[in-house]
Amino acid sequence: MDVTIVDYKSGNISSVINSFKEVAKNKVNIEVTSDLNKIKSSDKVVLPGQGSFKSCIDSLKGINGLIDTLSDFALNNRKPILGICVGLQMFADVGYEEVETKGLGWISGKVSKIDNQNGKYKLPHIGWNEINIIKDSKIFKGIDNNSHMYFVHSYQFIPDDNSVTVATTDYASNIVCAIENENIFGTQFHPEKSDKIGLKIIDNFINL
Repeated sequence: MDVTIVDYKSGNISSVINSFKEVAKNKVNIEVTSDLNKIKSSDKVVLPGQGSFKSCIDSLKGINGLIDTLSDFALNNRKPILGICVGLQMFADVGYEEVETKGLGWISGKVSKIDNQNGKYKLPHIGWNEINIIKDSKIFKGIDNNSHMYFVHSYQFIPDDNSVTVATTDYASNIVCAIENENIFGTQFHPEKSDKIGLKIIDNFINL
């Protein structure tokens, strides 16, 4: 089986690569590339994201045909795709970081700044926080509710339809931190930085 981590020059993704390779242990072929043909022929795709919503969307656009290839993979061929951090946020219709920026539009919703209640909560939201699993998800198999995951973000994904939400975390308000919509999965937290529990989520995705 081939799992492709999309490298579209959106910051340092070495921890994502290392954790997937650790979990795969040579049983699964992990490819790190932006080659459209390799993405098309993959069984699963991981879309990481570091930096701002706009910079990540601009980086995707900077590789000719990449957005169309990813949309075809997820929406037409309905193969599993996992978005991490800004990778999840880009599934939305629109993001409001820096300037209003059109997202991939795979899951209706928007990405807005966390309401830090006039400075009561520090931004970015950095560190370990408890997640509340509100419905079954294939990527949370074997994960206990109220597990702690590692976060680094100032913006949150707000879906139009809450049925895609599988977990939330409490920081200033109830923040969506994981979604599942058929073959499309996303985590706002960083599973690759969330110790053994995070590796279990990666393992669940690889074994879908």
